Amino acid sequence: MVNILFIGDIVGKPGRMALARVLPDLKQEHSISFSIGNAENAAGGFGLTPDVADDLLGLGFDVLTSGNHIFDKREIIDYLDRKDRVLRPANYPAATPGKGACLTQLGNGVQVGVLNLMGRVFLDQIDCPFKKADEEVKKLREQTRIIFVDMHAEVTSEKVAMGRYLDGKVSAVVGSHTHVQTADDRILARGTAYLTDAGMTGPADSVIGIRTETVISRFLTRLPRRMETATGDGQVNGAVVSVDPETGHALKITRIQIAPES
Repeated sequence: MVNILFIGDIVGKPGRMALARVLPDLKQEHSISFSIGNAENAAGGFGLTPDVADDLLGLGFDVLTSGNHIFDKREIIDYLDRKDRVLRPANYPAATPGKGACLTQLGNGVQVGVLNLMGRVFLDQIDCPFKKADEEVKKLREQTRIIFVDMHAEVTSEKVAMGRYLDGKVSAVVGSHTHVQTADDRILARGTAYLTDAGMTGPADSVIGIRTETVISRFLTRLPRRMETATGDGQVNGAVVSVDPETGHALKITRIQIAPES
């Protein structure tokens, strides 16, 4: 059995510090074979830098995924072409720097494929994630049956549709982007684990990672305010998916919720 850990949207320093505190024990507790983290907001709450990416990989992640904020920090652009283990959504245009999928071999020879997709509803109108999923899953399945998909999307319907679309073709479809963990973890009919959103790993005393007073002010006044990442202790959210390496089917999915250190 291969146990895959997925950590939902890592937000700023509070998210990174929370991971440094809990990740080793979390991996041991769940006998984790492979770790993935969505890191598009890991640098200051918006975007990703090479230094922060290297820190997260050094912390124990095998692959980092992302989404619509991946290019917020321009210094990440050249880095993405050099690092196969840091992904941008695969359905960006072909000329966009970086890659949207990768294949990693575990110590026992088992290979794990990771595919990063992004929805189009209320987000950038990039290439179709469903057609791109067909292309990338076909290539990955030539080498492995274990395929994990991070579906970075705004609306639940688009994520649910992707889960149903890929059921039986991949091991798991887990959503990111909304920063709020959903409670619909399940194994779909053909063996794919599904969760609409893994949640946020970042400052707990916040509005999805942003200073509470800033967000409330915007709602009350409709005036623009600079969005700043909240401070304080971080929570950790994610999911563990257990996969049969022979079939690629998911055997179990478990949501992870770790409160800030008291």
